Amino acid sequence: MKAKSLLLPICISSLVLFNCKQVEKEAIVELITVEEMDSLLAMGKVQLVDVRTPEEYAKGYIEGAVNIDFRDENFEDLITKIDKTKPVIVYCARGGRSSRCASYMKKAGFTKIYDLDGGITEWKFKKKETGKIE
Repeated sequence: MKAKSLLLPICISSLVLFNCKQVEKEAIVELITVEEMDSLLAMGKVQLVDVRTPEEYAKGYIEGAVNIDFRDENFEDLITKIDKTKPVIVYCARGGRSSRCASYMKKAGFTKIYDLDGGITEWKFKKKETGKIE
């Protein structure tokens, strides 16, 4: 009987200790519009990554973007150069590659990921400026 009465406080203490452990928040990938991206870029606290090929990037990119080709065989190494603790916006031509890239980044431990809905195609459609490499 005495063993049973000691067991209850031990179980309760164990539950409290295990439930009080800090739970890490899982990263969320948020699909954003051109207007939302404009606002985020204006705040200046976000990293911008273009995941298209270098040839696509040269024809037109969003100012401030770093080009990391999603199809590059070294993509996983290259993406580690981006700070995981700061918010990051990814974009491609229309959204397919950036979506896959955002999923990878989530698994890799990035904390806040934004994916531009419609990619640079939508950016240009909204008459936003792009840079070019000449």
